[in-house]
Amino acid sequence: MHVLVATPGGTAGQGGIDRIMGALRDELGRQALPGLTATFAASRGNGHLIASPFYLSAFLARMVAMKARGTLDLVHINLASEGSTQRKLVIAAAARMLKVPYVVHLHGGDYKEYWKGDDSRLSRAIRTMFLSAARIVVLGEVWRRFVASRVPEVADRIRVIPNAAPKPKLQHVGGGETAHILFLGRLYDLKGTPQLGDALHLMKDVPGWRATLAGDGGVAAARARAREWGMEHLVDIPGWVDSQRVGELIASADILVLPSLVENLPLSIIEGMASGLAVVATPVGAVEDIVIHGETGLLVPPGNVPELAAALTRLVQDRPLRQRMGAAGRRLHEERLDLEPFAVTMADLWRQSITLRMS
Repeated sequence: MHVLVATPGGTAGQGGIDRIMGALRDELGRQALPGLTATFAASRGNGHLIASPFYLSAFLARMVAMKARGTLDLVHINLASEGSTQRKLVIAAAARMLKVPYVVHLHGGDYKEYWKGDDSRLSRAIRTMFLSAARIVVLGEVWRRFVASRVPEVADRIRVIPNAAPKPKLQHVGGGETAHILFLGRLYDLKGTPQLGDALHLMKDVPGWRATLAGDGGVAAARARAREWGMEHLVDIPGWVDSQRVGELIASADILVLPSLVENLPLSIIEGMASGLAVVATPVGAVEDIVIHGETGLLVPPGNVPELAAALTRLVQDRPLRQRMGAAGRRLHEERLDLEPFAVTMADLWRQSITLRMS
């Protein structure tokens, strides 16, 4: 079984899809599943967007060459909105022309707004892509219902496979006497970082905490706000950090916060749970599938600064509560979100997809 996986920047990319696919590649290599060869290739590239057509052309050329050699049985298409969809429409069309089955793996948190389901040319093209897919992977029940509402004919081909993360390499130690609040992700509006900054400002006089906001995006603006509020001693904003540093930050944290306005199923929450962090998040996308309010974390309404500040303050001041939630999150990761069974599940889905086309 030869599978070609389309991932935005290749497995060395910085985005969530690339990180998940990179972890999947490594786990498949570790397990050495018999009869499976999976090739992961960039469809967009990591550089300037102007180079994207060259990466797409190279991906299509690889498809044709693999098909000619008899080493292409399936294409796995990781899908988000905007440019990702435009590129994946081309890849899906090429797969249909080559008579190669493909899987659509939906990641975009804003896809309900992007795919309007109207009679526009774009909506019709997306519908065709999903309609012709051998299998469709979504990250939660809310996304299963959404895709089925857009294309009822594919309801029996939709599989819910949540994102997964490996067991942490570093032992969790936490922040000690000072509760460490950690945000991982792009610093911009849709991730709720302006509201997070406001919430931390409301907590300025609450003792016993510090925060790290790690990620690219509006780093300079966030640092300027921290200086303006006199909170440099409480809030560290290092900018983008590599995977090793991410692991170190998670190991030293107590609370993972992600107050997003739009999400699908964030990898940072799963990574936090794997290490036993209590979670504060918003009930968007498939987040409610894994963040159970009062059990594995606390859910607050998107954009609600006072409730976000109150939830963080509650966990800062109640160590036993955050430890119980962290332990519950770790158990959930072991049961449903670990990388090892994720890789086996994905390989089984690929086999089913090929068998479906052959039958």
